Amino acid sequence: MKIKNFAIATALFASFATFAQKDELKSADKSLKGGNPAEAKTTLETVELKIVNAEEALKAQYYFLLGNTNLELAKKKVEEGKNLLAAAKAYNELVSIENNLGKVKYTAQAQASLKEVKGLLTNSAIADNNQKKYKESALKLYEVYQLDKKDSIMLYYAASTAINAQDFDLALGYYNKLKEIKYSGKGVNYLAKSKLNDQEETFPSVKERDAAVRLGTHSSPKTEQIPSKRGEIYKNISLIYIQKGDAVSAKKAIIDARKENPEDVTLIMSEADLYLQAKDYVTYKQLISEVLAKDPNNADLYYNLGVISSQSTDKQTKIDAEGYYLKAIQIDPQYKNAYMNLAVLKLDGEKEIIDAMNKLGTSTADMKKYDALKLKRENMYKSAIPYLEKAYDLFAGDKDIKTTLLNMYNALDMTEKAKALKAKN
Repeated sequence: MKIKNFAIATALFASFATFAQKDELKSADKSLKGGNPAEAKTTLETVELKIVNAEEALKAQYYFLLGNTNLELAKKKVEEGKNLLAAAKAYNELVSIENNLGKVKYTAQAQASLKEVKGLLTNSAIADNNQKKYKESALKLYEVYQLDKKDSIMLYYAASTAINAQDFDLALGYYNKLKEIKYSGKGVNYLAKSKLNDQEETFPSVKERDAAVRLGTHSSPKTEQIPSKRGEIYKNISLIYIQKGDAVSAKKAIIDARKENPEDVTLIMSEADLYLQAKDYVTYKQLISEVLAKDPNNADLYYNLGVISSQSTDKQTKIDAEGYYLKAIQIDPQYKNAYMNLAVLKLDGEKEIIDAMNKLGTSTADMKKYDALKLKRENMYKSAIPYLEKAYDLFAGDKDIKTTLLNMYNALDMTEKAKALKAKN
């Protein structure tokens, strides 16, 4: 009899506990509907430990209310990032419970709220990034990806932002996930200019873009190819390993990538960059020859080779950079960045010349040295000016280029050119 009484008592206790939890959930729901999510949160915290042993339907209700509570707090800017992440976690838990139950009550509303959370979390990540809170931004972007794994570009953005945060371990984890899911980012942008604000807008498909043009709301349609980011991803994995002092893993990352994608030019360039940083100029040039053999009339390719080569400390490799930029211009005479980088290349070493000039005294010997250095700097300016002038024309009056040109004209006593440039808008 005692055992039976104990069983009855236990059953009654469980029943009372369930009723208590239901009452607490009703109270939280009432606070939430009354516009007081903070009070709802406090009530739900009293249920948190007890809900583990509750029936599944009650758990589903709890997580639905918890998700709504955290979302409302986030909307009120109360620990926005933290509460958005907590809301997403609660909604996902709810969906999982109802999937297992085979009985859907809150899932549709939760999924709609998850879309809202995703938008708010993305905006919060952008705000963090703008405030240079890069790690916070990267973590939020990763959570956005977790909410919708089809949106894999968010994982790519998370990895890039983690690099900005200088959190290389975090970035490496994200890049390895990108590698694992074979993300490339390759695609097409369908663009047209809005007649309302004269700004280019992107359309989800060529059909929608062309329809807008036919309706007359947009003009100047164009299609842009989005290149694969795979080479950049593997390159960054390698660079992170180099940063961590693990050259073996760095080389393995690129070799593995090339095995999977032997014809991917960006990967060959990434491998070339790796050997360039290791000062292995022989292997670097072998790989460059391989790149050029695959695509000899690609202006972007020559430009990128110029960028990579210009970063070298090797004198001959820097000379090669100039040749690559010139080749890019030969293929595409309107390649404005190539002109700009050629000018920068021509001005390489200017600071050292100025520093040396400033250290000289007024003795006859020092004045001779000063004149020689001055002449060297003037020749440097003369070699850079034609490229800067072309870049200025192509950049539609860039103020920084204009200021640099004016300083050079004045240094070379090119009065007429300076006056003509000043007169331009």
